[in-house]
Amino acid sequence: MRGGNWVGVVGRRLRKQTSYFSVHSTSSTSTEYPNILGPYLPDVWTPTNQSHRPQSSAIFSNGNSARIIDGKPIAKDIKFRIAGEIQRMKAAIGKSPGLAVVLVGQRRDSKPYINIKLRACDEVGIATMVEELPESCTESELLDVVSRFNEDPSVHGIIVQLPLPQHLDEEKIMTVVSPEKDVDGFHPLNMGNLALRGRQPFFIPCAPKGCIELLLRFGVQISGKRSVVIGRSKIVGLPTALLLQRHHATVSTVHSFTKNPEQITSQADVIVSDVGIPNLVRGNWLKPGSVVIDMGTNLVKDTSSRHGFRVTGDVCYEEAIKVVSAITPVPGGVGPVTISMLLSNTLDSAKRAFRFT
Repeated sequence: MRGGNWVGVVGRRLRKQTSYFSVHSTSSTSTEYPNILGPYLPDVWTPTNQSHRPQSSAIFSNGNSARIIDGKPIAKDIKFRIAGEIQRMKAAIGKSPGLAVVLVGQRRDSKPYINIKLRACDEVGIATMVEELPESCTESELLDVVSRFNEDPSVHGIIVQLPLPQHLDEEKIMTVVSPEKDVDGFHPLNMGNLALRGRQPFFIPCAPKGCIELLLRFGVQISGKRSVVIGRSKIVGLPTALLLQRHHATVSTVHSFTKNPEQITSQADVIVSDVGIPNLVRGNWLKPGSVVIDMGTNLVKDTSSRHGFRVTGDVCYEEAIKVVSAITPVPGGVGPVTISMLLSNTLDSAKRAFRFT
């Protein structure tokens, strides 16, 4: 599909799908344990008593040390159940989910992420196909690839690995991906329906979905709690804040223009960070007994390491663990669950396409 033709096709497809988004529910399948989108509750304001009783700052008792929110066993459990569902699908209808990955250029940091995703798909039985384009490819060439996968019935999920080279319009490319195959959850219709209470997107972005999965599985109370999201990227920060709001937390967003961010974070019961700055969040930024979800991934030079570097998060782990009641390690916290959410989204897409329950 060349030139401007894709605009008309996509426009017609999106007009047809808009009404679908407003009235249809993509409720959790058996591959998800908690209700990621949260309970739908009406806003009912109640008067506050004049007398104030101080409450404990801890969300749950942690004894003498913080609980480590280990994502690996949770990811393993989710993958086990996804593999079982795919086996059931194959036995019943002889079909299985398919994921297409589009990679532009040879970014050294993109290849490892792609390989991790491909291995995870292979483990659970999701068929994969990878389309590699040179960094010098034109926008029209990339749009052709995405459109081809949109029309391929064997493809149920499409990932365009970001970031793209500067000469390509990321927003345009992501808009062309079919919302029903947008397993990353970045399409404007998916993101918009995430933001609107009472509506449900086809897909929730994987990292924020993994964040909420961890909080719910570890019994962290979200409703009514103060939450702070550090960072406002469309991939993590923004959708995480939206999800926390849907779980009825009182959410603040801290970003690079925020004055005295440590004053805001020190009042939060739940802190989520993803800004890519190692050790940005220090112990004195944190409220005693709070819960920290560190979604930052940073490579820090380490001469003692075999590779010459180590992976760390945005939170100073050594300081935080002395203050908080629970925290995710980096690596091994949110990362493994994020990958399992991609598998879950792809399976859900295939179930919807095959009308398989």
